[in-house]
Amino acid sequence: MPQKADIFKALGDVDRLRIINLLLLKDFLCVCEMVHALKIPQYRLSKHLMLLKSLELVDVKKDGKWGYHYLIKESQTNRSLFEFLNKYLNDDTFQKDRNALGLRLLLREGEKCVIGFAPEKEIKQLIRRKKKSHRGIAGSGSDNPSC
Repeated sequence: MPQKADIFKALGDVDRLRIINLLLLKDFLCVCEMVHALKIPQYRLSKHLMLLKSLELVDVKKDGKWGYHYLIKESQTNRSLFEFLNKYLNDDTFQKDRNALGLRLLLREGEKCVIGFAPEKEIKQLIRRKKKSHRGIAGSGSDNPSC
């Protein structure tokens, strides 16, 4: 069991707080989605995730070739910590991260990441196309409730 001091020490890093912020917004995120939202290199994100996993705050669920990270909420201690952080992580940096993640999640199909890593320019084009197609469907009088 991790020591509480180690957990708070780990939370002293803004990148790790930003990661938790995203996982508070959406359970089960893949690394490529977090890299896109946070604009940090994959190796750095993976290093932070390994530490958060060792502290039993985060875990990963495998789905084929994809790995989806999530917050471990089984213990009351973790739930209380995450509730506090959800209220605390509300400044511009954290809101920008949440907005960027929201856009990236538009590219999911069936609640799963299907894009992986791609250049920023390509991701932005895909997001624009997805948003445009959603507006077209919503404006067509479709009865589809998912639009």
